[in-house]
Amino acid sequence: MSRQNILSGSPWEDKMGYCRAVRIGNIVEVAGTVAIVDGDKVKADDAYAQTHNIIERIAKVLEDAGASLSDVVRTRIFTTKIAHFDEIARAHGAFFGDIKPTTGIYEISALVSPDYLVEIEFTAVLA
Repeated sequence: MSRQNILSGSPWEDKMGYCRAVRIGNIVEVAGTVAIVDGDKVKADDAYAQTHNIIERIAKVLEDAGASLSDVVRTRIFTTKIAHFDEIARAHGAFFGDIKPTTGIYEISALVSPDYLVEIEFTAVLA
């Protein structure tokens, strides 16, 4: 089976030695992804906007891998504040309400920047 690495252009990819996603056969694994916090549309205190931004961006990554959000079978959501559950769930449900991948949500002590409230990993399987 061939391996396809999907790069996003992030400077961290070379620094850390990773890529945004890897496709091998019909499986696509997407690295933990945080929002692009711009202070306007996506704010550091808005878990809904961060979650929405992450999923929108990953839809493009999946497309680059020959997949789509409808191929997602699992998401893993990490948050620095579980009290944001309702906001995160609402954004996740807006994309996955009909798809219904398995998921987990985990409170963690910190992400790489205090501006990030949410990080999500994705697994997709193409039929």
